[in-house]
Amino acid sequence: METKWAEALMFLLMVVGLSNILFTIHVYGNNEDDYLKKMQMQAIQASFLPRPQRPSPASKLASSSVGSSPLVYHVTSYGADPTGKADSTDAILGAISDALKGPGNGFLMEGIVNLGGARIDLDGGNYLISRPLQFPVAGKGNLMIHGGSFKASQDFPNDGYLIDLSPASNNNGSTGYNYEFVTLKDLFLDSNFRGGGIQVVDSLRTNIDNCYITHFDTTGISVQGGHETYIRYTYLGQRITAGGDPDERSFSGTAIVLSGNDNSVTEVVIFSAAVGIMILGQANLISGVHCYNKATGFGGTGIYLKTPGLTQTRIVNSYLDFTGIVAEDPVQLTISGSFFLGDAYVVLKSVKGVASGVNIVDNMFAGSDKGIDIVQLEGGFNQVDQVVIDKNNVKGMKLKATVARGSAERNGASSWIADFNSVLVFPNLIKQVQYTFITTGSSFPVHALRNVSENKVLIQSDVEVPASVYVTADQGEHFFSLLK
Repeated sequence: METKWAEALMFLLMVVGLSNILFTIHVYGNNEDDYLKKMQMQAIQASFLPRPQRPSPASKLASSSVGSSPLVYHVTSYGADPTGKADSTDAILGAISDALKGPGNGFLMEGIVNLGGARIDLDGGNYLISRPLQFPVAGKGNLMIHGGSFKASQDFPNDGYLIDLSPASNNNGSTGYNYEFVTLKDLFLDSNFRGGGIQVVDSLRTNIDNCYITHFDTTGISVQGGHETYIRYTYLGQRITAGGDPDERSFSGTAIVLSGNDNSVTEVVIFSAAVGIMILGQANLISGVHCYNKATGFGGTGIYLKTPGLTQTRIVNSYLDFTGIVAEDPVQLTISGSFFLGDAYVVLKSVKGVASGVNIVDNMFAGSDKGIDIVQLEGGFNQVDQVVIDKNNVKGMKLKATVARGSAERNGASSWIADFNSVLVFPNLIKQVQYTFITTGSSFPVHALRNVSENKVLIQSDVEVPASVYVTADQGEHFFSLLK
């Protein structure tokens, strides 16, 4: 009897373990055999019942919809066609409108509602757009559009932008800013040669991150006013090419326009356009940018600074590939640590003849031995102050600088001339001269700097002596007197 009881108990424990059911067993005298049979039948029946399921994280994410938390607005839920066959403009504008109407979480700048990081998710689709995705209202912030592709339809307006951060209703609140902290990320924008890619108007702290913008015939990214738009890790090109395109001469449009202050373009490639970056505002930073948009020889420009009189811009660690830089009346401009390939050069263009606080230093220039100057002037400059063009290394081009060094050696003479016209950038402008006079003769001559004109320096002595003269001429130094 004990053996039979032990075997039955083991079987019961196995069944209970498989069915994940806990039983409390009571034994009643000699009826234990009947009781065990009853419990075995209940355990077997319970094993066939459905078990409750825990919702997976994926199902939670899929269940998120408009009005739930987190605030993710899936454009496909609004009827957008991710195959790109049907027009998805209204559906995507519906998602944008609902996102902007979503619950606020306080304010960013005064008058800018914090939307709490709401996301408009493109669900990795390709969407056909027939008119600009323009935000309907202003005064919103902390919002992202990401993860998909837009293509302009054949009837898209030629002066429009696929994404337009300018409000349809003309009301940007008391601060003067339309939006703050709007992020456009992981997007492919095909303007289909009808208009531009992205327009940002009077907005604050806008991020354009990891985007590919192509087939624009006006502007890839246009920043108008506002403050602190950051463009990074982005590719722009009117035509999709990797250089040496047979239609390069016909490239048109501008990849990026910065018509505002305090913006940054970092780690960006511009592979085709007439102008790579057009800068119309002050205090902008260009760093790690590779421009090969249209060869200078074909009329293209890598970076154009159309800010005469107050530039305040830094171009550093960039790569000007067969394209150059043009700066109008540059005031406080730095070009440093950059590489100019294929006879690319820097042009200082005169509007009112002003160049002040300009540093073009520590760059590399590589050309084709055609004698092209690395820095060129367009027009005359009559006000030059604190301009330093120096310490650039050059191969296959002609070195130009504001600091020149030379020597003259004569055996038995009373005058020495150092001609710096081949090196100095500005004609007939030398602000400071330093020289060293070394004679091997027995006499002790009197010598002096006698004349500086036409970028030539004349040193004379009172008697003829064998001497070597070493001269440094500087066009851009600014000095002030310590004496009153």
